[in-house]
Amino acid sequence: MITELHTEWTVEDICEGFVYNESEGKGLFGMGGKLTIQPEYQRNYIYADGKKDVAVIDSVLKGYPIGLIYFVRTEDGQYEVLDGQQRITSLGRFITSRFAIKINGMDQYFRGLAKELQEKILKTKLLIYVCEGEEKEIKDWFKTINIVGVPLNEQEKLNAIYSGSFVTLAKEEFSNSQNSNIAKWSSYIKAVANRQEFLACALNWVSKGNIDGYMSLHRRDTNINELKTYFNSVIDWVDSVFLNTYSEMQTIEWGRIYEEYHKKPYNPKEVSEKVEELYADEFVRNKKSIFEYVLGGCEDSKLLEIRIFDERDKKTVYAKQTQKAEAQGVSNCPLCALGNDNNKNRIWKITEMDADHVTAWSKGGTTDISNCQMLCKTHNRAKGNK
Repeated sequence: MITELHTEWTVEDICEGFVYNESEGKGLFGMGGKLTIQPEYQRNYIYADGKKDVAVIDSVLKGYPIGLIYFVRTEDGQYEVLDGQQRITSLGRFITSRFAIKINGMDQYFRGLAKELQEKILKTKLLIYVCEGEEKEIKDWFKTINIVGVPLNEQEKLNAIYSGSFVTLAKEEFSNSQNSNIAKWSSYIKAVANRQEFLACALNWVSKGNIDGYMSLHRRDTNINELKTYFNSVIDWVDSVFLNTYSEMQTIEWGRIYEEYHKKPYNPKEVSEKVEELYADEFVRNKKSIFEYVLGGCEDSKLLEIRIFDERDKKTVYAKQTQKAEAQGVSNCPLCALGNDNNKNRIWKITEMDADHVTAWSKGGTTDISNCQMLCKTHNRAKGNK
């Protein structure tokens, strides 16, 4: 890869003709249209938080360097930002009065700054390397870049590798913070649009976990119909089965759940009533798994991690069972005592036994000492919910 250092370009040069798309979170163009600030392999703009964007402007006003910036020279003689689009977009947004900075405790937009401060920003020279090379060579290098301490996440790297028509369309749908569907999606997915997290989720679901392979296969597609249809099918199914939403829903693997259960019929009212009941149950420790437990017919109580008996109760029940067993000459495991093998009269150590619900929790049994018995580990594991 060939690189060429430019020190003559100023903030004013780079931000000439700056365009910003608010709905897509993109700083699009600069240098009078010669510079594409956010090519498709770039992440969305993530500095619009009133801190990082302000820090860029503050650094320029104080004369601090804002770091090296890298452009790629394209075949038609134009430029694309390879590294630095967050900083350039912050500069462009400030110059076009998209946000303010604090000066002497007061909010100041660019248009309201003193002329000498405006000139100081506009005439600040930037250190910019212009690179030329093969697409793979440039994008392999791009994968390793950290932008001002904010590392690329995995989906942002994959967008860079497989940039093209498919990524363009997918980002327009899933990485657009103004998409009206995000409120609905956010009930079931914990994600931020401009960090590609909704897109990563959609790709993970449709590809059954093979995002890299799916993006490679569909890189040149001119539509994202399969991706959108599958994603919406999962969301709509969850939304129809569960009448209420819970914060734990955001961390569930809905793609897997959908594949396993969506062909089964459910009564949403009954499902929601059971979920409510389990949420109110003090013995259920894993609230996240309530949904799969209900979808599975309330059979696998291991999903719920039912609260176990405490050590004091275990010792009390063990002592009582052992004393009784020794008096009767049988095993202190009630199930061993019923058998005919060598363990029929065996007195197990407490470390060789597990606490068990006499009446299974799933059948209404409680987790208190009155419903506790000690079984040898072999019988406890075999008992399950019986």
